[in-house]
Amino acid sequence: MLPTDKGIVRLASIYLPNGNPTPGDKYAYKLAFMNRLLKHSRDLLAFEEILVLAGDFNVIPEPRDAAHPEQWTSDALFLPETRAKFREQLALGFTDALRATTDAGGLYTFWDYQAGAWQRDNGIRIDHLLLSPQAADRLAGAGVDKSLRALEKASDHTPAWIELRVA
Repeated sequence: MLPTDKGIVRLASIYLPNGNPTPGDKYAYKLAFMNRLLKHSRDLLAFEEILVLAGDFNVIPEPRDAAHPEQWTSDALFLPETRAKFREQLALGFTDALRATTDAGGLYTFWDYQAGAWQRDNGIRIDHLLLSPQAADRLAGAGVDKSLRALEKASDHTPAWIELRVA
């Protein structure tokens, strides 16, 4: 546990539904899940603690978060409603750790196994670390460890990471 004013660091591991195919029940479920996450996040923020929501949100927030955004326009990960829900999450007071440290494109966390996506760097950023204001105040760095995706039998995701100052 990191030392804080309250002695608390809350870390939540997130895995949101994919939502495909759209339209349909799976996409409706994804949006309902995102609404429940918004409510739960509001409740957690009320504690005014260091809070990190980390994981696979299955959301491509912006065009720069996809090598070829035009390929994703009808996918649940990039639909306007999905991206709007993600922006609602940020509007609660969360900071996208990676975007707080860089505006660079080409920072992807997922490459599909099909059609040589990894070899062509046809990736997307769907794994995120969202920080409460108390965590954002301690942000010292953030990034993506792309090298792990090149390993034999690697996951189709690669780690996103943050560094928080302890004092």
